[in-house]
Amino acid sequence: MAVELVGTAPLPFKIPQSVLVVIHTPTLDVLLIRRAVDALDGQAFWQSVTGSKDSPQEDWRDTAVREVWEETGICAHASGCTLRDWGLENVYDIWPQWLHRYAPGVVRNRERVFGLRVPPGTPVVLSPREHDAYQWLPWQQAADRCFSASNAEACLLLPRFVSP
Repeated sequence: MAVELVGTAPLPFKIPQSVLVVIHTPTLDVLLIRRAVDALDGQAFWQSVTGSKDSPQEDWRDTAVREVWEETGICAHASGCTLRDWGLENVYDIWPQWLHRYAPGVVRNRERVFGLRVPPGTPVVLSPREHDAYQWLPWQQAADRCFSASNAEACLLLPRFVSP
């Protein structure tokens, strides 16, 4: 009888296709989550929900719903929530310290941008492996606080993508 040791299998390479989800209230307060300290040279940083596809065939929307749930405990299908694909994509170089997570030769990532409107007071339950704090900020202040340029830009674009 073969015995498989849990946790000994190598992790598969990350897929260089990810989502960025700007979670916001109707009044354009944006949820930012602080990445756990070990994520970037021992420094914590603020961001919106981000995450890679689980497979190349996974739908962008499915990736967005899954990542929002995993990172914040928010169900994008809940009453009062509206997930919107902004139809925008960013392509950027993967930071050198993170290249080991991807297959050899992969140096760029494609990121699809979504917005998720949630009711005020929506509870947030962070995944402690990934994030250790959250805050709601007006969209301009959220843009100033974001670590990544594409995340800051998405916060600044938010007013263009909300329904009247």
